[in-house]
Amino acid sequence: MEALVQQFVDFLEKDKRLSMNTLQSYRRDIEQYFSYLQEINLQNIANTNKTTVIAYLLYLQKKGRATSTISRNLASIRSFYQYIAKSKLIDHDPTAELESPKVEKKLPQILSPEEVELLLEQPQCVDLKGYRDKAMLELLYATGIRVSELIQLDLEDVDLEMAYIRCCKGARERMIPIGSMAINALKDYLSKSRPLLVQSEDEKALFVNINGSRLTRQGFWKIIKQYKNQAKINKDITPHTLRHSFAAHLLENGADLRSIQEMLGHSDISSTQIYAQIARNRLKEIYKKTHPRA
Repeated sequence: MEALVQQFVDFLEKDKRLSMNTLQSYRRDIEQYFSYLQEINLQNIANTNKTTVIAYLLYLQKKGRATSTISRNLASIRSFYQYIAKSKLIDHDPTAELESPKVEKKLPQILSPEEVELLLEQPQCVDLKGYRDKAMLELLYATGIRVSELIQLDLEDVDLEMAYIRCCKGARERMIPIGSMAINALKDYLSKSRPLLVQSEDEKALFVNINGSRLTRQGFWKIIKQYKNQAKINKDITPHTLRHSFAAHLLENGADLRSIQEMLGHSDISSTQIYAQIARNRLKEIYKKTHPRA
């Protein structure tokens, strides 16, 4: 079965051009499904059916998995069955008539402009780490890019004179403008910090750790948790919080959804529309707090 999983992942990588994180997610979901099949003594994928898949979804539910996790697992399994059905490895796709469980969309946590200001003030430009962290946080809020995209940036992806960064995800590439505060923070980092952090002239990564290698997602997660605690912000801040705040604040200040969609790199505008709901909710809160007859 491992060979079949690898064939499927190779297909997704070459034909669908999915990101490495997405490919790993698909692999993990399918491998967990295969582990379940082995537990119930089903060694041949051709012997599975609709009942098998439903039983697995119920198994995940009993284990306390969230509805969103179960829905994602079904999506992975469905894609896998579609692949092996087209490859003639099975006669029928058992997921063809299955409906995905309805997932209640939770609005993402965002920071107020004042909280963003407080968070961005935390890195102190008194040492190499301070310059780097200041540049990273300013760039995240200025562009709304994902943390995975931030740590994948190379030096050549930044043009400070033209004031933009080039961000690539799979086969898609987008140019995102950056503001003066992020530009200034990047200039300081590139002149006063990065040259002393890198240990090899061949290092292409824009942001590096104290050992001079490309910063990891886990490394950034520790950094943002540190500054959140320093700022005493009583909200759950994740690596995506500045991205969500970027989009919500743009919308509140008059940007249109299509422009935000393009900057965020959403393939479907429905993913961007969630920020319109956030904006509406914030307007209701302001109205209730400020209108004398609310």
